[in-house]
Amino acid sequence: MAKAYSRYVCQVCGKVTSQPFGRCPACDSWDSMVEEVVEPESSHSARHVRGLNASSQPRRLNEIDGQAEDRLPVAMEEFARVLGGGIVPGSIVLIGGDPGIGKSTLTLQMAMQLAEENTVLYVSGEESERQIKMRADRLAPRDADGKVHLPDKLYLVTETNLSQIFTHVQTIQPALLVVDSIQTMTLPEMESTAGSISQVRECTARLRELAKSTGITVFLIGHVTKEGVIAGPRVLEHIVDTVLYLEGEQFQSYRLLRSVKNRFGATSEVGVFEMQEKGMVEVSNPSEVFLAERMINAPGSAVAVTMEGTRPLLVEIQGLTTQSNFGNPRRNANGIDFNRLLLITAVLTRRLGLPLGEQDVFTNVVSGLRISEPAADLAVAAAITSSLRDVPVRADTVLIAEVGLSGELRMVNHMPTRLKEAAKLGFKRAVIAKRLRSGEPWPAGIEVLEARSLREALGKALLENSDL
Repeated sequence: MAKAYSRYVCQVCGKVTSQPFGRCPACDSWDSMVEEVVEPESSHSARHVRGLNASSQPRRLNEIDGQAEDRLPVAMEEFARVLGGGIVPGSIVLIGGDPGIGKSTLTLQMAMQLAEENTVLYVSGEESERQIKMRADRLAPRDADGKVHLPDKLYLVTETNLSQIFTHVQTIQPALLVVDSIQTMTLPEMESTAGSISQVRECTARLRELAKSTGITVFLIGHVTKEGVIAGPRVLEHIVDTVLYLEGEQFQSYRLLRSVKNRFGATSEVGVFEMQEKGMVEVSNPSEVFLAERMINAPGSAVAVTMEGTRPLLVEIQGLTTQSNFGNPRRNANGIDFNRLLLITAVLTRRLGLPLGEQDVFTNVVSGLRISEPAADLAVAAAITSSLRDVPVRADTVLIAEVGLSGELRMVNHMPTRLKEAAKLGFKRAVIAKRLRSGEPWPAGIEVLEARSLREALGKALLENSDL
């Protein structure tokens, strides 16, 4: 009879080795190798070949019904946007985020709204029933007399045994199952501890089979590592249909729900919420909110238009330069990629002759947003130059372009959509890269200034023509 043996699995990349390592040989992460006890296959009565249906039979592709299923409506439009228009029956969704960011609050709000018409089972492996009830009382709407209204079709259970949870599902027959969190779930036939690689992977696989075979939608809440990715092997993200991340700064009230994988909608979609006492409140016009406290004609401030999925967002980018007191000037990037800041400062120094080698350079994206696309390059360069020259960027101007190493400007995608959003918020001018091929006309209501080089663009963007 085969005996159990130990192996070591990296919690970051899922690398499996027979010996323990302090540093993963695949991804070079430290202290990520965790011991896992593997039982022989014969000792697991539940480990047999399983399909997503009780009996799987090959079928001709042209005989399969390809009609899209009706989605379960979600009252929160920002949440529905990220999901692709609503909840797809039989799908499995993974929501991750830093501790305390609001994952459980947002999911409970969604479950309470959905339970007005559908049966929902909320499973918690971390909090007591009393804790969740107190949160639900705070989030629930109240009538004219101040009485809390809680839906009758929302069921709550505190359980970590996945087999017992399946028994509850069979009894209640919910349309939606919420598991908070997947790292606390265990299977009794597996000897590894809760949160281990094998437990997380196998529990997620069982829940996927439940969703696909019964049509129940499953929402999983997952912890993240210090690197900001879902804890567990990367295969976990491949098992589920949709992966959402809830992001936000610790001292900011705004939260961004970002889609990084979606088999039923667009990826990189984003929903914006504000954390308040009564829970997550939707922000229907985030661009206006992000620019509400902007100081007009202040040096070191520029407005960029970024795309988050299919949504254009106007954000304020601030730059500050100050004389360095040491031989090695500092570079600090908050909200943009640090290497991108180094590239832009190098171009400004080499191509435009700005003396940034003697200056500490700080950049900040207002409201705790994080920008990853290069369309904000021109705005970053304008904010830095504006601070150095003490000359404001024109208050009614947005800047949209990628900056190349030769100091040239490059066109970015979705330009008409970006310009329409800028015009809707009252901006009169836009400095962009010169279009090399004629295309659709630019939107009305905004003057488009095209430039080939960074020097030319900054001359058009700054309030006064400084020596560039």
